[in-house]
Amino acid sequence: MYIDHLCNHPEHLETVATWIYDEFVIKAKGNLNFEEVVEYLNKTNKESFPMTFAAMINNECVGTVSIFANDLKTQDILTPWLASLYVGPEHRGKGIGEVLIEHVQHVVKELGYEALYLRTEHTSKYYRGLGWEFVYKTEDEKGQETEVFKYNII
Repeated sequence: MYIDHLCNHPEHLETVATWIYDEFVIKAKGNLNFEEVVEYLNKTNKESFPMTFAAMINNECVGTVSIFANDLKTQDILTPWLASLYVGPEHRGKGIGEVLIEHVQHVVKELGYEALYLRTEHTSKYYRGLGWEFVYKTEDEKGQETEVFKYNII
């Protein structure tokens, strides 16, 4: 398995867009349509945020994760954010999510950041188990309660 920028694998963009749309737009009652998710992913790049990565096994995309400058509009002083971590159901439980998270931590460190943030509504136990520190509960711009976590890079 290796991790690479999604922009290097445009043939997997629609798969990743479907995962993100189903998991993070529909389930979260977001206001983007599928085409807007595709358009957003088309704008991810290698040099600045947002960045989106793909976990690849034998030329198959098995998971994804992104780095956003901000993933919580009500907390715009915190940056950068790990976002949209997703592993295909048939590949879960194999450590792929952890490898994707470690990759993001490495990229953020290389860019000179000392901390990384994330928000979660349902997976706080998972992130605590990986050494993330709970910061606080808050509400997002839609009034949904969410938890903010921090990972100290340095």
